[in-house]
Amino acid sequence: MTLPPAYADPAEPALPKPPFALDAARAALVLTDPQIDFLSPQGAAWGAFGASATQHGTVPNLRRLMEAAKAAEIPVVISPHYYYPHDHAHGFAGPAERLTHHLGMFERRHPLSLEGFEGSGADWLPELRDLIEDGRTVVCSPHKVAGPQTNDTIFQLRKLGVDQVVLAGMAANFCVDSHLRDFVEHGFEVAVVRDATAGAQLPEGDGYAAALFNFRWFAHALWTTEDATAIMAAGAAARAA
Repeated sequence: MTLPPAYADPAEPALPKPPFALDAARAALVLTDPQIDFLSPQGAAWGAFGASATQHGTVPNLRRLMEAAKAAEIPVVISPHYYYPHDHAHGFAGPAERLTHHLGMFERRHPLSLEGFEGSGADWLPELRDLIEDGRTVVCSPHKVAGPQTNDTIFQLRKLGVDQVVLAGMAANFCVDSHLRDFVEHGFEVAVVRDATAGAQLPEGDGYAAALFNFRWFAHALWTTEDATAIMAAGAAARAA
């Protein structure tokens, strides 16, 4: 088979890189699950995710992204994970759901109560709390498995006039991957920040490596935190000009 010129160089990826020009006026930074259970050594899932999060500098990179987005007046939207007692009464669950329930991840006592919430695994990571609770961040209702199909993230983005998403958070091959796919199916342009996420290392394989492969198939751009912060700053400057 003869490849078209864009694919002829064997040193280049087989998948094309679509153009992506961030427009700060219609973009949002979406973070999935910036919570203790994923991102803290005190969290229930640190044993699986800690090595990857440490390697990639996930926590400081998430903070850098949030600071850059707020400086550029780009909305920050959080899609969190919470489980209530009634979520344990379901008649069936997939392997990821069973694992999170087994580990006691993201547990809250009641949807309308914060009793026992502060400092629990469901709480915000302390390193990010001030940026999340600054009165400017949109916190969505909880997603339940991995994607935004079960919460109001897309509703909030549409109400903000957003059709471009800069996506980061936890976990790379689980909630980030699922949010990416659903956003793309709903007509959003999505740039994933590859070092502001992390993946599980399990006997079945490396979740981060699996996620990177899938990101290349679905994301319109795959950035580092350095890329993303520079692009957001440039977009804000262009918007102000």
